[in-house]
Amino acid sequence: MAETVKRPIRARRDKALVIAFYCFTALFALFCLYPFLQIVISSFSDENTLIRYGYTLFPKKMSLAAYKVIFATPEIPRAYGVTVLITIAGTALNLLVTALAAYAVSGGKLKYRNVFNFFFYFTCLFSGGLVTLYILITNYLKLSDSLLVYIIPSMFNVWNMFLLRNFFNEIPPALLESAELDGAGYLTIFAKVIFPLCKPIVAYVAVTSAVGQWMSFQDNLLLMTKPSLNTLEFMLYSYLNQAASLAAIIQKNAGGLMLASQQATQLMPASVQMTVTVIVTLPILFVYPFFQRYFVAGIMIGAVKG
Repeated sequence: MAETVKRPIRARRDKALVIAFYCFTALFALFCLYPFLQIVISSFSDENTLIRYGYTLFPKKMSLAAYKVIFATPEIPRAYGVTVLITIAGTALNLLVTALAAYAVSGGKLKYRNVFNFFFYFTCLFSGGLVTLYILITNYLKLSDSLLVYIIPSMFNVWNMFLLRNFFNEIPPALLESAELDGAGYLTIFAKVIFPLCKPIVAYVAVTSAVGQWMSFQDNLLLMTKPSLNTLEFMLYSYLNQAASLAAIIQKNAGGLMLASQQATQLMPASVQMTVTVIVTLPILFVYPFFQRYFVAGIMIGAVKG
């Protein structure tokens, strides 16, 4: 009798906890969504209304002037094309090179594989820094002012290599041995047996590589001087940095905070900054929903130690 009374009470408590967790998650999602929603609404707002009333969820006047200004100039569409090109090429090469390296050190057939694993792991703890990277790219590899400066340095990711290696170790050895008995070589086994079985972790590596390639601007900032090869993320960085620099200069010369903010807004409209931000982040938001289930599965399975 006591157990029958405790079970409904425990069930009600569990249900209350589930409801509380869902409510907390929904509120947290709203807090995360609000800034981006504010940016999207501000990009469609009239500039004068934005200056007068500030950032609101329900602007008094909508306008597409910022989008017309952005796509009327050749810089943003050209940067968009460069970003799309290096994201596709960089993601494909990163996935290929990282997967081949993981395949080589997985299993137990490669001699001195533990030595290679140690060298890979060592690079996660220590790096040469920006100066060493700059000297290597500019003086030795001669990749500056070339599209290859975006692709070649990012062709290999150690963390993703370890995830892929752990996933490959989970594949039954009997499956690989049967392919060898049928006459398949190492590359044939990799392309036709292993790679098709690794969709979750491959999707995870592809998404993380694509996001990193899309959102990168430091290589453009340090290693690129040609404006025709600027990326979209670097254009956003330039616009935001230019607005902040203009505000500081005007404030120093004019001596008034209100005057500085108004003149800086006129020189670099806030709606244009919000529009560039939307253009940069929108493709990533479209990619994630299609790879979400592979994304979660890849983290869970790839993290298992093999």
